[in-house]
Amino acid sequence: MSNPPNPPNPLKICDLMLRDGHQSLLATRMRTDDMLPIAEKIDQVGYWAVEMWGGATFDSAMRFLDENPWDRIRRLKERMPNTPFMMLLRGQNVVGYHHYPDDVVERFIVHAHANGIDVFRIFDALNDVRNMRWAMEVVKREGAHVQAAISYTIGPPYSIDYFVELALKLAEMGADSICIKDMAGLITPYAAYELVRRLKAELDIPIHLHSHATSGMATTAMLKAVEAGVDIVDTAISSLSLTTSHPPTESIVAMLKETERDTGLDLDLLAEIAAHFAKVRRKYARFESGMFGVDVRVLQYQIPGGMLSNLVSQLRAQNAEDKYEEVLAEVPRVRAELGYPPLVTPSSQIVGTQATLNVLLGERYKVIPKEVKDYIRGLYGRPPAPIDPEVKRKAIGDEEPIDCRPADLLEPGMPKAWEEIGHLARNEEDVISYALFPQVARPFLERRARGSDGKEPVVAAIAGVLLKRLKEQTATAAAPTGPAVSPWKTSWRPGSGRWWGIIDGAGGLR
Repeated sequence: MSNPPNPPNPLKICDLMLRDGHQSLLATRMRTDDMLPIAEKIDQVGYWAVEMWGGATFDSAMRFLDENPWDRIRRLKERMPNTPFMMLLRGQNVVGYHHYPDDVVERFIVHAHANGIDVFRIFDALNDVRNMRWAMEVVKREGAHVQAAISYTIGPPYSIDYFVELALKLAEMGADSICIKDMAGLITPYAAYELVRRLKAELDIPIHLHSHATSGMATTAMLKAVEAGVDIVDTAISSLSLTTSHPPTESIVAMLKETERDTGLDLDLLAEIAAHFAKVRRKYARFESGMFGVDVRVLQYQIPGGMLSNLVSQLRAQNAEDKYEEVLAEVPRVRAELGYPPLVTPSSQIVGTQATLNVLLGERYKVIPKEVKDYIRGLYGRPPAPIDPEVKRKAIGDEEPIDCRPADLLEPGMPKAWEEIGHLARNEEDVISYALFPQVARPFLERRARGSDGKEPVVAAIAGVLLKRLKEQTATAAAPTGPAVSPWKTSWRPGSGRWWGIIDGAGGLR
């Protein structure tokens, strides 16, 4: 087949290598410094967008990397001025795990867009559009692209009609595009074809497909979606693809070459980018999910790959790995009793934690966490199906769930955050970080206030070592012996509370 000089309907590609790729595979640990060297090459590709922020990247930057999350947008945008940036926004949950007041949502979006976020993918864990409306309105007002996402899952409440109706509501609310967000890799090729076909027939805005490779169906589902006319698909550069991540970018590009959906992307350029991240990935090997192939249990239990790895961690911490299969079987039971929520943050954590407690304690619902009770009270939104009456009674007794939008019950959050964080905040971005994650942001901002974004312990320790050696040399009047002190042979690991490496001549400071 000859390659059309100008394919009539090229498929657009959004690459997830800078966010969901490493969040799915490497526990969101990739540092900005490992992205920057290849950023200019990424900017040359011609992607529809690159997802590089949101999801778990925000708190992980402060919690694990000692990075200011806002800096990542600015630093990458300097090297990638031509590529639209996309972020994942959890609706009223922003980038956190509970609902935030409207003023916090608004200020977050304003600053994110000002720093360089062009496309906001907005979703709600329960597909409750009330929890998406305010974020969509603010993004629209700020002049950015509103991509409203459907959290795709399976179960009694869900059907093609359910998702089409939801998409129509979101389009009426001002969506510029619709994303089918298949966070667990549950969409089958023929379901993808039918859903995209229906959406294309009933909507006049772009349709975007996102699917994880956990079940082994994502690449084929994308091809069927392409046949049905999908406008954009999510992929990840090959060295950060597959298992719990996404279909490889290069594979999709090659499959469509010399067809009317030819992406036009350069496979040689993509190979350079893949080679860079292949090297980078080795640096983060200790954070690998431990999955090395298809896991069909996601089809049995509707559990996303990231949730599987979290369950393993929870059970390992309790010396209860032998209960893994029991917990897997308990998850769909709890999900059904809680009204079949899609298993995506934060509902996946709510369901997974309750299932784990049910198994480990040997009695179902003997302990019910506050988050589960709040979910049943309606504080996360409206469940897709009715909650089991007996479970409701055990959790909240005769109390009736709320029927309003949960955020309507919240007081404004920014004034309180300004007051509490005080002089540690250099600007409103710092206040927003604190409003979202007070227990994470305060220590981060305190470290920064002491100097060098938390790296000042290195300077203090070296000064102490030098002073100690000077005193010893003065006391003995001996010429210094041994190697010189080097600041480059030790490093402080934020959050670890300890030194790594050795300062030469320091008596083995580690």
